[in-house]
Amino acid sequence: MSTRNPFPCAGGRALHAPTRREFVFGLGTSIGSVALTSLLAQSTSASENTKPAQPPSPLTPKPPHVLAKAKQCIFLMMEGGPSHIDTFDPKPKLDAMHLQEFTRQGEQKSAMESGKRYYVRSPFRFRKAGQSGADMAENWQHLASVADDLCFFRGCQVDSVNHPTAMYQMNCGNRFGGDPGIGAWVTYGLGSENENLPGFVVLPEVSYPQGGAANWSNGYLPASFQGTPLRAKGSPILDLAPPDGMTVDRQRKNLDLLAKLNQSHLQQHPDHDELAARIDSYELAFRMQMQVPEVLDLSQEDAKTQAMYGIGNDATDAFGRKCLLARKLVEKGVRFIQLYNGTWDSHDYIERAHGNLVHGVDQPIAALIADLKRRGLLESTLVVWCGEFGRTPDNGVRGGTAYGRDHNPNAMTIWMAGGGVNAGHTIGATDELGMTAVEGVAHVRDFHVTLLRLLGLDDNRLTFYHAGRFKQLSQFGGRVIEDLIA
Repeated sequence: MSTRNPFPCAGGRALHAPTRREFVFGLGTSIGSVALTSLLAQSTSASENTKPAQPPSPLTPKPPHVLAKAKQCIFLMMEGGPSHIDTFDPKPKLDAMHLQEFTRQGEQKSAMESGKRYYVRSPFRFRKAGQSGADMAENWQHLASVADDLCFFRGCQVDSVNHPTAMYQMNCGNRFGGDPGIGAWVTYGLGSENENLPGFVVLPEVSYPQGGAANWSNGYLPASFQGTPLRAKGSPILDLAPPDGMTVDRQRKNLDLLAKLNQSHLQQHPDHDELAARIDSYELAFRMQMQVPEVLDLSQEDAKTQAMYGIGNDATDAFGRKCLLARKLVEKGVRFIQLYNGTWDSHDYIERAHGNLVHGVDQPIAALIADLKRRGLLESTLVVWCGEFGRTPDNGVRGGTAYGRDHNPNAMTIWMAGGGVNAGHTIGATDELGMTAVEGVAHVRDFHVTLLRLLGLDDNRLTFYHAGRFKQLSQFGGRVIEDLIA
């Protein structure tokens, strides 16, 4: 049997068989080098007659991988874990089991959970809404009017029982932080349709959610794809207006000089991603000064529209402004807008806590969907409502009437509207107590893959080479939940 090395090379030295990682990386770099050679040839040809064009912006629009159902996404993040049992997934069996004690065994427990538990019925009455007969607690008075535009998903499960790691997983696909947010992946894959505004905008609360700004980070993607948060109080963007005495012409000349110096430095440090992003951000900031004030000025909306969103009402004003601004950003071509509302972490007094939270978002969310629909934007805009997990059908023994619920990664309700979803349907189901999903069960990675597919992106093709491998939102692949797509 021959022992000759199957990978000989000149000079008598032997080459080792390439590892899988080397093969995959080599494949990517070889294709990339062909593309680069072509681009350099075009650049050289162009330089003979004209000055070479500036490289395109990272947010330049890109074609989707597959036929897209939606072009943009508004992601409504109810931070803290809204209770599916008290919003969209009624469990009448809990009425008969109310305050029945038991001891939970062998399950993942949160840090706040005691050993002895008791079942808790919902303090809210439920009804069937719309022609589709969607289940809704009766305090969703306004959302019921758009029930037939919603697709409810009761089969989603996550891995973490604690807020920060669950938030990271819902927003970034990874429980431990450091990965790109969904909006960063979407803008990386599709770019944005407005070069004067960020492609990924975040509308947080005054207090950032658990996990902080890492929930909308660019992670290991180029810095240009990170979310741009607009402040909840005061000026949404600091230093948006130029200082007194600074004319547009003078500012333009200053930026040109700064760009020249930065470009010179960048040529010496071509892999300095943060510097490249900073150069882009200076230019974007200059353009934003021209367009952002008009977008942020909600007073331009007529009184009827403002009232529809609940602006001017103490309970609904804050979230109503976010929802109206989200609609305006969609109109301006922003690719991904994420709105935060919290906190839904109701371990006790759930009737009061969830009641107030629902009252604050019900009218604004219903107005957003109706407004998008009347303007012909709902078909091209995917709207998502979710938290980081659901809640349990039971609570620890606290006594009195301070009933609440604990964290539950095994059951939750997500709903979507617009953008090609299977409107008017409820997909999946939880058990008779609402403890775990039992029908249409899917991991959150499958939900992410489905969200990308609705936007025309293939999770297996939307990858970025980092730390020795090609990475993706789903971490290592997932399946499209076909029943969620019309």
